[in-house]
Amino acid sequence: MLSAQTIRRWSFVHTWSSLVCTLFLLMLCLTGLPLIFDDEIALALNPDTWSPTHTGETRTLDRLLADALAARPGEVPLFMSFDEDRPVVNVTTAASLAAPPTAMHLASFDRGSGAMVPRGEAVMAFLLRLHTDLFLGLPGMLFLGAMGLLFALAVVSGIVLYAPFMRRLPFGTLRLPKSARTRWLDYHNLLGIVTVAWVLVVGMTGVVNTLAQPIIELWKQTELADLAAPYAGQPPPATRSSLDAAVAAARAAAPHMQLQFVAFPGSAFSTPAHYAVFLHGDTPLTAHLFTPALIDARTGDFVGLREMPWYVEALALSQPLHFGNYGGLALKLLWAAFTVITLVVLASGLYLWVARRTDPSRPGSPLEVATSGRASP
Repeated sequence: MLSAQTIRRWSFVHTWSSLVCTLFLLMLCLTGLPLIFDDEIALALNPDTWSPTHTGETRTLDRLLADALAARPGEVPLFMSFDEDRPVVNVTTAASLAAPPTAMHLASFDRGSGAMVPRGEAVMAFLLRLHTDLFLGLPGMLFLGAMGLLFALAVVSGIVLYAPFMRRLPFGTLRLPKSARTRWLDYHNLLGIVTVAWVLVVGMTGVVNTLAQPIIELWKQTELADLAAPYAGQPPPATRSSLDAAVAAARAAAPHMQLQFVAFPGSAFSTPAHYAVFLHGDTPLTAHLFTPALIDARTGDFVGLREMPWYVEALALSQPLHFGNYGGLALKLLWAAFTVITLVVLASGLYLWVARRTDPSRPGSPLEVATSGRASP
């Protein structure tokens, strides 16, 4: 049983950890809600913009790459990725191999005709940037990660305080005849405890996602640096072997895996001398775990597979879990419902704090009032 002094301390932690992060959590919930349905919204916004061309021919990757470079004279290829649900190839180019992400250019091509596929996702791209880094890059991501940790502290302290609250009232009690403040206290507590497991999962996966850049940098400075060490100081090959042959060699080495993307020699995810062909599994879980196959860019020879370390796999698993991208539309709808409930919990907590500040005749925090039995009439 918690003493009155312990309850006051936990109430202080719960109140101020919540207040510091609430506005940012409200923003994250509001931007995260449409991002759950990213694919569905993109399709609804552009229903007739593009459809695949069925020519009976599939263009080679080498030919698509040549078309992409012809459209961007003077640029070099960095990455090539592949849509899973449509025959579209995406090519990322830049003026140099060391170009920052903001200076990269992404173009999409129809695999059948080679025609350029329009990209009408500006609104969703804006929401994603706001949700992930506040348009501040790494500092914004780390700041939101700190807000996520404060949110986790608020949730844990709320769980601690809920136990003495439940001694006074049966689970699920809503004191509807009482004042608005008391009713919202009951809504806040009930909705908060019902969604606590989901909130902790989504909150902590969000924190992990904010560490994406440091995690990838660690991988590049350890695992990737080890692979690149024998080729240190060498420029990327002036003439590359066939990209189609490189992809075929990688898929032959791992026939149970699916093609995800290719990093060109000298790019951020490869060595100066290799194509890095990234493959992923074919089950709902392993589809988010990727393994690079290295192909010698001069000869086209298969060099080997290199499993990703555990911390990169943790990041890869946390990203789809954060947005509910594991179980199709049903799971997305569940994630959306929980997000709306979380918005109510956050807003009600802010209301309870404001109500207390505007009526100082009511002593103690809302949770202290409830646990002491002195809830307002």
